[in-house]
Amino acid sequence: MPAQSRRPAWPAVLAACALLLALLPPFAARAADAPRIGVMTMQPGEVFFERFGHDAIVVVDPDSGEATSYNFGFFDPTEPDFLPRFLRGEMMYHLVALPAGEDLAQYRAAGRGVSVQWLDLEPAQARALADALAERARPENSRYRYDYFTANCATQVRDALDDAMGGALRAQLAGRSRGNTYRSEAVRLARPAPWMWLGFDAGLGPYADRPLSRWEEAFVPMRLADSLREARNSAGRPLVLSEEPVLPHRIAPEPEERPRRWWPALVAGLALAAAVFAARRRPRLVAGLALPLWLLCGLAGALLVFIWGFTAHQAGWANRNLFWLSPLCLLLIPGAVALLRGRAPGRLFRPLLWSVAGLAALGWVLHWLSLQPQYTLPWIALLLPVHAALALALGRATPPR
Repeated sequence: MPAQSRRPAWPAVLAACALLLALLPPFAARAADAPRIGVMTMQPGEVFFERFGHDAIVVVDPDSGEATSYNFGFFDPTEPDFLPRFLRGEMMYHLVALPAGEDLAQYRAAGRGVSVQWLDLEPAQARALADALAERARPENSRYRYDYFTANCATQVRDALDDAMGGALRAQLAGRSRGNTYRSEAVRLARPAPWMWLGFDAGLGPYADRPLSRWEEAFVPMRLADSLREARNSAGRPLVLSEEPVLPHRIAPEPEERPRRWWPALVAGLALAAAVFAARRRPRLVAGLALPLWLLCGLAGALLVFIWGFTAHQAGWANRNLFWLSPLCLLLIPGAVALLRGRAPGRLFRPLLWSVAGLAALGWVLHWLSLQPQYTLPWIALLLPVHAALALALGRATPPR
């Protein structure tokens, strides 16, 4: 280009540079005063309510350097209606803001490992998240209705991050699945306590057996941490800027994934059925074996009916374990007591006995015909042979010895 055409451009370039330099300090200041955001993940503990781990959002103030933990896992058992709400599935939890060091003290004492994932959020997103958490932690805003799978400490953290990111986190996780279910995750994490995983397995209905998206399986804090490692921020960079341990884990680690097998339950069920059938000529012995079984099945069935009909525990509704954990078993107990005393049971005993066995068989058939499956094979394999054997052993009009 000729020289005269270049000279007029220099004033415009210098003016643009001057304007950029004038605007740069305010932008830098606004970026510098953005809080640092992290997600703390606490490993499972040994107490039953610690089995699923925990998490919290950490906000580090850019001026003071103080770290505040926003913890969604607090509840007040002294509330007058706490127990009724707990039974009805309407328990209220709280978001509490407290110094991070104070929050970590209980996990250090319990030997639970803690790590923190520092997030690469846009400055405006980090400030919006910090402001939203501070507002929500106010006593008048802190309560939320707790649900074990859909509104717990981890899902609240997940939702708060997603709100700050304008829905970008959910968009990345909602369409992907590893095939986990609410049942598989609950049973896995409760495995160290047999009574706990058996309770979950028996008490969960078909709602708990559909494959979960990565978004839904984030109800487990460790699963949420896994998904955050793969997520991207609004600029396309990895969402997790860095990850560091905070406390060492000194107790048993999180249970590993492993396939669930139903054949051990079948072996146990056939062995029990064979023992009952072998003692069929000794009604008092059979009644002695049946009495605790009927008591357990009947009480468990009554609890399943209560969950389905009188609570908000949606994961326990329409539970098909009612076919072999039938409340009708409670009506068989007087007949068992009569047999133990050497007396004939009442007229309804044998029809009820065959009804219990028939319901178990019907549940087995419906298991294969259902369009909304429920994982019940271990319970079918264990209890159907026993109910059938008891009906064959005690369901005929044989006078007691």
